[in-house]
Amino acid sequence: MISGPAWSEKLRSEIGKAVIGQDAAIERLLVALLANGHVLLEGMPGLAKTLLVKSLGAALGVQFERIQFTPDLLPSDVVGTMIFQPKTGEFSAHRGPIFANLVLADEINRAPAKVQSALLEAMQERQVTIGGQTHPLPKPFFVMATQNPVEQEGTYPLPEAQTDRFLFKLIVDYPSAAEESTMMQRWGQVTKQPAVSAASSGEELLALRGAVDAIHVSPAVQGYILAL
Repeated sequence: MISGPAWSEKLRSEIGKAVIGQDAAIERLLVALLANGHVLLEGMPGLAKTLLVKSLGAALGVQFERIQFTPDLLPSDVVGTMIFQPKTGEFSAHRGPIFANLVLADEINRAPAKVQSALLEAMQERQVTIGGQTHPLPKPFFVMATQNPVEQEGTYPLPEAQTDRFLFKLIVDYPSAAEESTMMQRWGQVTKQPAVSAASSGEELLALRGAVDAIHVSPAVQGYILAL
């Protein structure tokens, strides 16, 4: 099995084809993947938050779905609904975009609370209930959401019960002058954005997570964590 550092390095290399800089955010995204936690990305518009998560999904080689949160979005648009089948005269479950390995909830604070709450069961229990039936979500399963910290008009701030579902809240900051110069040089010389290839798989990530869970934690460290 590939080691954690080698896995991290090859993912960073692939993501770097599309995203320049943001090393700290990428490192914490990978930590969240290994720790089986969800991530909330916060930053100004145009800082490549969506591109970062999309590139991560492509580099991981997992199924990726993006949900654009808007004020008119319904919970059924996220988790799915029951569809009537005229041929059989029965209802069948139509699965929504939440049934993916990596789900991007783009601008999550633009949708009302009832839509945000549709993610609660999925994020905590890794399952979705449609028409009284419970459907397990694929493994691995992660939700990565973005939000704009400045625009508050027409938005719905996340309640504490929702923010508690995220392992990290990462602040995506502006790139440095050198990184912006590299962006100008790269996109001024090529006709299209570099493609990100799959450098890993969901099975490899699950195996690495198992290795992380097997790491020995001494009683002294456990006591320190409890004291905190």
